[in-house]
Amino acid sequence: MNQEKTVSEAILFRRSVRVYDAEKPIDKNIVRKCLEQASLAPNSSNMQLWEFYHITSKDIIAQIAPFCFNQNAARTAQQLVVFVTRKDLWKQRAKANLEFLDKNFGANKPKSEQSNREKVARNYYGKLIPFTYADFLGIFGFLKYILFMIVGFFRPIYREVRNSDMRIVAHKTCGLAAQTFMLSMAAEGYDTCPMEGSDTWRVKNVLGLPFGAEINMIVSCGIRKPEGVYGERFRIPFEEVYKEV
Repeated sequence: MNQEKTVSEAILFRRSVRVYDAEKPIDKNIVRKCLEQASLAPNSSNMQLWEFYHITSKDIIAQIAPFCFNQNAARTAQQLVVFVTRKDLWKQRAKANLEFLDKNFGANKPKSEQSNREKVARNYYGKLIPFTYADFLGIFGFLKYILFMIVGFFRPIYREVRNSDMRIVAHKTCGLAAQTFMLSMAAEGYDTCPMEGSDTWRVKNVLGLPFGAEINMIVSCGIRKPEGVYGERFRIPFEEVYKEV
């Protein structure tokens, strides 16, 4: 394996690779390390509403490939990683953050002895997060949306409070983890391809995922063959997408 690349080198090296070399296996421990780095990705409110399913079994890969419509990137993959959003775990994740506060500030401390930082953090995970994430058949979310729209006429306010909004938040967060993973893999000289084209229901069934879990993307992993990179990289001219204000 080559010396680990810098961030800039990894960004330039990373391509969406569609064909992997079957004669060049990859180390699952390095993939695991890259997933550990992915878990450090920025995420909304540090809720970490994600799970990473690292698939090393050739049998499971063979089961999932048809559900990715037999894309070359799936059929030839040495390993797969399925990035999953778990918005349904918001209560457990909020509790974990509160327990982290207990560990750092001390548990059962009277409010009079709490710093402003601690008070804000405890109020955030103990009250604001439940208010934001709680819903029932979309009804509570709709009522929150109307309330916040009214308040928004008078002052700036966070408006993404419906169930559909929080679902988007979870997927954005998971996408950040997936990108961090792919850059970490590139730094190791490993190749990846993010695949959104899949029958997510059937993949969920293979992995035994609960109803509340949603697949964000499936990332195939391996070492590229020359034909695995489909031509030169194309991007819209930077001047068309860069806006200085």
